[in-house]
Amino acid sequence: MSIETLSDAVRNIPDFPIPGIQFKDITTLFQSPEHLKELSEILFERYRDKGITKVVGIESRGFFMGPALAIQLGAGFVPIRKPGKLPYKVIEEAYSKEYGDDTIQIHADALTPDDVVLIHDDLLATGGTMLAAYNLIRKLGVKTIYINFLIELEELKGRKLFPAEVEVNSILKFTV
Repeated sequence: MSIETLSDAVRNIPDFPIPGIQFKDITTLFQSPEHLKELSEILFERYRDKGITKVVGIESRGFFMGPALAIQLGAGFVPIRKPGKLPYKVIEEAYSKEYGDDTIQIHADALTPDDVVLIHDDLLATGGTMLAAYNLIRKLGVKTIYINFLIELEELKGRKLFPAEVEVNSILKFTV
């Protein structure tokens, strides 16, 4: 299977969730066992030798592949969620995205200084959500952070928000 085949399986939804946004629907990728297997294999191969101890998934689409990847890597899974969803002491980060402001939280004890973390989400657009997640994880003082997306909208240049020493990867790349 090719990257082009995977890209072709992504459905574009115009004007969702607001006018002007071209939403990339990844549920079509997950409906096919062949596509799902291919995505899993690509992610595993990319990160299997990085010493990942925790995969951090961002609510909600980071929860699709994040736990499966954590299992394959022999790592734990940590959710980053919207306010009011985590039951224990949290730290939070506010941020802006294409269509409004938001806040995300992580359990204050979810990561340690010995952790090598892979932050996973579905889509890199302007980068606001992932930058907030990256900042949260840095506050917890982990050893290394890697960043991964299933899809990147290259024209929006979201990857420029991250320091050069942080490895940022995406599997599928689209123009806006």
